[in-house]
Amino acid sequence: MTSVHNTTPRSPLAPGALAGIKVIDVSRVLAGPSCTQILADHGATVIKVEPPAGDDTRRWGPPFRDGAASYYMGVNRNKRAIALDLSVPEGRAVLLDMLASADVLVENFKTGTMDKWGIGYDTLAEKFPRLVYCRITGFGADGPLGGLPGYDAVVQAMSGLMSINGDPASGATRIGIPLVDMSTGMNAALGVAMALFERERSGKGQLIETTLYDVALSLLHPHGANWFMSGERQKLLGNGHPNIVPYDKFPTKTVDVFIGVGNDGQFRALANVLGRPELGSDPRYESNAARRANREVLTQTLIAALAEHDGEELCERLAKAGVPAGPVRDIGAALTHPHTVHREMAVELDEYRGTGVPIKMSRTPGSVRCKPPRYGEHNRELLQELGYADDKIAGLIESNVVVEQP
Repeated sequence: MTSVHNTTPRSPLAPGALAGIKVIDVSRVLAGPSCTQILADHGATVIKVEPPAGDDTRRWGPPFRDGAASYYMGVNRNKRAIALDLSVPEGRAVLLDMLASADVLVENFKTGTMDKWGIGYDTLAEKFPRLVYCRITGFGADGPLGGLPGYDAVVQAMSGLMSINGDPASGATRIGIPLVDMSTGMNAALGVAMALFERERSGKGQLIETTLYDVALSLLHPHGANWFMSGERQKLLGNGHPNIVPYDKFPTKTVDVFIGVGNDGQFRALANVLGRPELGSDPRYESNAARRANREVLTQTLIAALAEHDGEELCERLAKAGVPAGPVRDIGAALTHPHTVHREMAVELDEYRGTGVPIKMSRTPGSVRCKPPRYGEHNRELLQELGYADDKIAGLIESNVVVEQP
């Protein structure tokens, strides 16, 4: 594991590309928090506003550390936290005071909740015309599915993503990571960055809407493009690719490997490394279209040839020959691999350990500056920054408008 220096968000050593941008994050669970963690990793000041019960993911464990589940810890670093009851007018008044100096608001409440509270986009845009307002929902506010709640796996099912994942024996299968949530967070972060860029020209904020459903549909490549052109239903292929052959997982004498052949030259190189050069000139395999038509017989031929090889050693030889290939590793092996460490994609800070920052910037790099906050950790500090007197802070806490314990 590689260590990250514990610098503050205002450190001139690592200010980040979004230094000076203030984000109020009233989202919870995954898509919203993952969006704001991206912004925070790149220098934005992010204030996480949690409801009285706390972010649901604090309880999505085990494992736990210091009362918080790993699920929460994975998407909430580089933030400060306040616990605030937005269902009461006094709580919303505190939020409005925070928004007065903010650039971005990110929320993923049930559709209509913010409007019901009198702090929806139209109201806030009039009061804070430069505010970038990012709304994340399951399906959007209108349309046949408008307003319905959405969770990652449910949207995987409804969007067709599950229908292309799995094999004939397993049937349609959930993708093993919260792909839709995480991709929605990435799209939301991209939308925020674009809106901030455009604000430099117009001086105005705007509403960004990202939905799990829209993002899931956008991920249907190449399967969606195939369907638009052919109208054919995609069969379950397990680890295989619908368009490219061979592009699949194979057993070897030692470990399973994944081999991805993207062109005819790579296939000939694969045949040579396997000691079967005649496969490269076989009319059944000379082009990708021919290999795709003869997928089953080629797969069995490759399985037989690969059974003689050590998987790790073979992948090294294939990579040197220009053929993308790699052993199938578990999570621990991947996160402790020397290249992971070299790329600073496994980081630790105090007791916090997590994945690194994937966007590498030469002048304004992202960084991990502080571990995920405890529930309400910065309640008093943030209220003091708003200029609240001690007696007002005490009153907000005593009345549970600002909450000390979930």
